[in-house]
Amino acid sequence: MNKALIHDWYCTIGGGEIVVKALNEIWSDFDLFSLIDTFDETKRKEILNGKKVTTSFIQKLPTAKRNHRKFLQLYPKAIEQLDVSKYDLIISSSSSSAKGVLTSSNQLHICYCHSPARYAWDLYQQYLFESGLAHGLKGLYAKYILHKFRIWDVISSNRVDHFIANSNYIAKRIKKIYNRDSEVIYPPIDTEYFSYYDKKEDFYLAASRMVPYKKMDLIVETFNNMPDKKLVVIGDGPDFKKIEKLAKSNIELKGFVSNEKLRFYLQRAKGFVFAADEDFGMLPVEAQSCGTPVIALARGGTLETVIPGVTGVFFNNHSTESLKAALDKFSTIEFNYKIIRDHSLNFSKEKFKNKIKEFVLEKYKEFQNS
Repeated sequence: MNKALIHDWYCTIGGGEIVVKALNEIWSDFDLFSLIDTFDETKRKEILNGKKVTTSFIQKLPTAKRNHRKFLQLYPKAIEQLDVSKYDLIISSSSSSAKGVLTSSNQLHICYCHSPARYAWDLYQQYLFESGLAHGLKGLYAKYILHKFRIWDVISSNRVDHFIANSNYIAKRIKKIYNRDSEVIYPPIDTEYFSYYDKKEDFYLAASRMVPYKKMDLIVETFNNMPDKKLVVIGDGPDFKKIEKLAKSNIELKGFVSNEKLRFYLQRAKGFVFAADEDFGMLPVEAQSCGTPVIALARGGTLETVIPGVTGVFFNNHSTESLKAALDKFSTIEFNYKIIRDHSLNFSKEKFKNKIKEFVLEKYKEFQNS
């Protein structure tokens, strides 16, 4: 069985790349494809076993390595020009366009969908506003490009034989946008690396990329109004300076840290605060893997990973009042750190690998016999 693995792009290491890493651990003989690859050798070794990636023509365009997103209008043509005609099995890891690769009736295509492209669908208006494209000629052009992309996105969904969703939340979005059913297999959490630790210290932790939809400003503003509570903030990104100006003396910004440092703080925090509406949300589960309870927004994937009153608490909306009320409630609960850790094992990397392998081999057998 010749196998190809197609991922949208290799630029940073996030949840999608962690999924790719686990897929490469299941099958080490994938040939790898992507729109663009800017990994250095360290990242390539960590995620791709050091293997070379076949990229699209976007790789050679000026400035693409710095900002590939400005070539969105070329994504469909670029993904379609990747030649995967010799492979029996194609697995796409897609939150944008990887699922649109061209295949024939003699090939089985399974898509692990992290989400339908959020900038084109549910975050469309927010994307335009935050990019300064809500008005004007550039805005009109951006709206036209996204309109064309949505049409292609729905058409290309028919090229997928089977969808796997990373949560029930995303399964519903796949059904709504593509009118396709999907199998839910949660992403792999490295529960061995994010190991149990029950000696919690007197601080809360927030960690994510500093981008608007992560709502790190909301978390910081809430703790600004609770000077008796200490908050450690991990992460870097476009909003870092903004967050730095907001933060008062009870808030400590660490910027970007290593995985080892992240684990250190996840293990010792009394609670992990998470305000994003995420498709799945790996960090809250990594926190629980360390035995650390979570204070999370009651939307998206965290509704499937946090048990209220047992492994954490929820707040209902993006307001400082709602988050403060959740933090007050959190302070009244005596959490059992071992129960929190045991719950996280439902999302372990081994479970992911076993379920993916079983699903793919079952569908491939059916495909051969059809």
